[in-house]
Amino acid sequence: MVAQFVRLKLTLMANAFRRSVWQTIGVILGSLYALSFVVSAVVGAVVGGAHDVVVTGQVLVVGGSVLVLGWWLIPVFVYGVDATLDPLRFATYGIRRPQLLAGLSVAGVISVPGIATLLTVLGLALAWWRSPLALAAGLVGAVGALALCVVGSRAITTALAPLLETRRMREVLTVAIIVPLMLMGPAISWVSDRMGASADGDAFARLLRDVAGLLAWTPVGAPWGMAAAVQDGHWPAALGRLAVVVASLALALWVWDRALTRSFERPVRAGGTGAQGKGLGLFGRVPATPVGAVAARTASYWFRDPRYSISILIIPLLPVVLFVATRGGGAGSLVILAPLTAWIVGFGISNDIAFDDSAFALHVASGISGRTDRWGRALPVLAGGVPVVSVFVVLTCALTGSWHWAPPLLGLSLGTLAATTGVSSFVSARWLYPVPKPGESPLKTPQGATGATMAAQTVSMGLSLLVAVPSLVLTVLAMVLPNAVLGWVNLVVGPAIGVAVLLLGIRWGAQAYDRRAPELLQKVLSYA
Repeated sequence: MVAQFVRLKLTLMANAFRRSVWQTIGVILGSLYALSFVVSAVVGAVVGGAHDVVVTGQVLVVGGSVLVLGWWLIPVFVYGVDATLDPLRFATYGIRRPQLLAGLSVAGVISVPGIATLLTVLGLALAWWRSPLALAAGLVGAVGALALCVVGSRAITTALAPLLETRRMREVLTVAIIVPLMLMGPAISWVSDRMGASADGDAFARLLRDVAGLLAWTPVGAPWGMAAAVQDGHWPAALGRLAVVVASLALALWVWDRALTRSFERPVRAGGTGAQGKGLGLFGRVPATPVGAVAARTASYWFRDPRYSISILIIPLLPVVLFVATRGGGAGSLVILAPLTAWIVGFGISNDIAFDDSAFALHVASGISGRTDRWGRALPVLAGGVPVVSVFVVLTCALTGSWHWAPPLLGLSLGTLAATTGVSSFVSARWLYPVPKPGESPLKTPQGATGATMAAQTVSMGLSLLVAVPSLVLTVLAMVLPNAVLGWVNLVVGPAIGVAVLLLGIRWGAQAYDRRAPELLQKVLSYA
């Protein structure tokens, strides 16, 4: 039965190469990236083991703990990341649960992340190549770590499945993962500064030793601490950590088994009772025109669809991230805050037709013109983006005390917002790529989307940067020389170029839309 599950998973992986060229490119790129990570980790472990086996062991405990935690937590936040072998699909086959659990566990390794993890955990055991006993313990720990990764991940996601089916919980999880990810960089920088400023040069070594010693007795770190204990001759500690691994694996299997039984007996029904609408919302506050209707629908997406609202969530955190990340350059490094925000907001509609999913059929069936569609999507971006970037320009000048930067920065930011919106209006009618479906995690990357996403986003970013060059040059000259006249000139030139690009982008995008609307709909529906 286990072999049957493995053959099934291998067949599904092989089929991924036949679906589309972009999907094949995405799998190849993902495999190469994973291979580079594996090689770097293994080489670092082998070299570290030859240089300082004690410190290397501590690093392995900390890094290995992060790896196991990643397997446990990422599927919770990026829900729906891999449902190719959904246990519910086997409910009618009468497979005994022990066989089902064993098959799903082994098949869980048959994927790019799974194979990369397998090679990594086995390769990291080579850090103990100088000691045969420690090497053997390291290999046992590697097997235990891999088992905890796969079984623990399945147990957690299966147990939390009823919660993950509710839209509100998925939105809460999105916020819960985005905020820490955005603040992780500043947190690491702060810790590094504190460690670097410490008068005791051994502060980091002590911190690493203490953290590794604590993690080595937890389920996520115990598999990695067994070899270190054997290397030091602490056999009771090694046996104790082995006991932690076995007990944790047994608990994870029990949780998975109970959750799987519950899901078979009481399957979770997607969706639920819809919310009771009150009034027309934004549709009652815009002009009763085709453009107004599209604009109201687009604006509703920005606030109600996590795939859009994730951009709104990022923007308030940008000042904090930039201020801490560029601490060496002082507050003046915040000069990129407003232009960067303008680009992020304008880029938000660069693939909005794909985000519409089946709802785009309403545009095609109702005969909405390309001009109506393009303006309806662009106006909410401009209406929300102009106040935000203007506030960020004022914030930058206030924090730096350089109020003479206001004219060139404002010109560059407003021009970037208009130009990027224009480029996005054109690109979104020409190059579509797969995106998460409505209700899915905005952090999920659909199969086969990597190559197409990189190509489309590269084109969009390149065009946006190209049209912003004149305003960018004027801004740099006005701030470096400094020259107030150039600043005021850019306040006129930047928005003028941006508006020109906006008008051309909407015009060309509308022409492409009118010419290719049925083809665009067919392409969007093919991503299902």
